[in-house]
Amino acid sequence: MSGRFYRVTCPDCENEQIIYGKAATEVACAVCGHVLARPTGGKAVIEGEVTETVERRAEHA
Repeated sequence: MSGRFYRVTCPDCENEQIIYGKAATEVACAVCGHVLARPTGGKAVIEGEVTETVERRAEHA
């Protein structure tokens, strides 16, 4: 997968949520509904504070 996932803090309620950096639809905060990411056709415009880039989990055999 070519995109990355980010942990974003909502500017309104400070909820932390993990979102995809190339979101194809608007991503709203699960708590207050504030839009955290808007699609652009490529990388999404992230409207909250990015606090971390989430790394891929190790696959278990």
